[in-house]
Amino acid sequence: MKLKKLATAALLAGWAFTSSAAVDTDKISEVINASMTRFDVPGMAVAIVENDKVVFAKGFGVANLDTNSKVNKDTLFGIASNTKAFTSAALAKLVDEGKLSWDDRVIDHLPEFRLYDPYVTREMRIRDLLSHRSGLGLGQGDLMIWPSTDKSVADILSGLKYLKPASSFRSQYAYNNLMFVTAGEVVARISGMSWNDYIEKNILQPLNMTNSRAGFSRIAKNNKNWAIGHIPMDGKLHPFFVNYLEDFRGAGAIASSVNDMSQWLRTQLAGGKMPNGEQLFSEKQQAQMWHPHITSLASKSAYEAYHQQFRGYGLGWSIEDYHGVKKLAHGGGILGMVSQVTLLPEKNVGIVILSNQQAFSALSAVTHEVLEDVLELEDKDWVEELAKKHFAGKEKAYANAAPKAPTDTQPQLPNINYTGTLHDDWYGDVIVEELDGKLRIDFTHTKRLKGELKHYTGNTFIVKWDEKLLEADAFIRFSMSADNRVESAKMNAVSTQVTDFSFDFRNLDLKAK
Repeated sequence: MKLKKLATAALLAGWAFTSSAAVDTDKISEVINASMTRFDVPGMAVAIVENDKVVFAKGFGVANLDTNSKVNKDTLFGIASNTKAFTSAALAKLVDEGKLSWDDRVIDHLPEFRLYDPYVTREMRIRDLLSHRSGLGLGQGDLMIWPSTDKSVADILSGLKYLKPASSFRSQYAYNNLMFVTAGEVVARISGMSWNDYIEKNILQPLNMTNSRAGFSRIAKNNKNWAIGHIPMDGKLHPFFVNYLEDFRGAGAIASSVNDMSQWLRTQLAGGKMPNGEQLFSEKQQAQMWHPHITSLASKSAYEAYHQQFRGYGLGWSIEDYHGVKKLAHGGGILGMVSQVTLLPEKNVGIVILSNQQAFSALSAVTHEVLEDVLELEDKDWVEELAKKHFAGKEKAYANAAPKAPTDTQPQLPNINYTGTLHDDWYGDVIVEELDGKLRIDFTHTKRLKGELKHYTGNTFIVKWDEKLLEADAFIRFSMSADNRVESAKMNAVSTQVTDFSFDFRNLDLKAK
């Protein structure tokens, strides 16, 4: 679907630049409504920045299906992992102030910082925390922060040394949240204030992001204009509240609106210069943040879709080419809520989309439609194209989600044999007990991880969580002693295609206490 454009070019002070066209807001709204309908998204807010002007900022649908409160440009959403660029910007400010270098060792600012490998502990630099090249695996250790836990930053830092690396240091890209939690603590130690306070005082307030906060609990008590997530299950949407990943801190805690985020986009596109004319961070530091620090293979599907030739990760930003133009982007996901930020610096265009349903494809469709128009590409119906892939993928994932029947069904031991306290060095205690003739499991640091063990075969059970909307059923396999007492247990998701990677049961090493 094409958006109406007028392309102009100008020459100023010897620099040629492309001015993106006047945006047909009716057409943009049409695309957004079509995407929301097709992907069953209750509420969405979108802002577009073009040549340092906010040319579009609008809300659509409802923030909460239970209350039918409307989404507008000031409605707050959890931006989740789009927080990571703010944490990088905070460190960039500290670099500009001479209080930090990107190549400082982490242990020089956090003396208690330890990873499994002493060499990596010694050599980990600030830039390594921000570029997903630590050697830890995808989402490894996330159960310390997801779903909401009672663990402090000190607890999280203490647990890092027990996480065995999935790859060698700096050799592979693997998305990891705990390194950004660590980076947030570096901000706190150097600045002398909490990460939350630093972000609000030194980034959100100077940018006039008046309603945004570095944590859900910090939203002004009289501000009721915030969205709740929604999860599709059994043919309907279920409102689902989470605290906007507050426990993720520097990895994902910010709550913001598209009206506020538009000021962030303007600043990014202006080389760190804020709308008030002051510099948030220098162009020199932006060059560091926008430089690929780790690369990964371009995908065939991305090449077919938009001629992707390379992709990598900078400091808090994903980086790739899009039809020959450099694109900076990031997604953010919470159960029931997703966000997407996209920048085309060469075209001086930025897009932010916030929504309260977890269909990333709905946001991608809108983004592609806008970029298609900005770059004057061949017309394509992105909503329908991505919908076909999205729903086909979901159908396949859910068709394979149920555990296959065991090939060798074996009886279980009496329930009492499996009861007791298990301990993992980085997570903590997990209790298995018998209540009313049923085996129950309790992740003691996580209120939402309580459930029932259903026998599968032998000493293997399936954990069915009380909160079904988590979609995180997991196998638990008990290893027994000669006298049939639990010695240890291993867990893994029943379906990695359905369950979010942050439920990293696979990384637990549970031992009987």
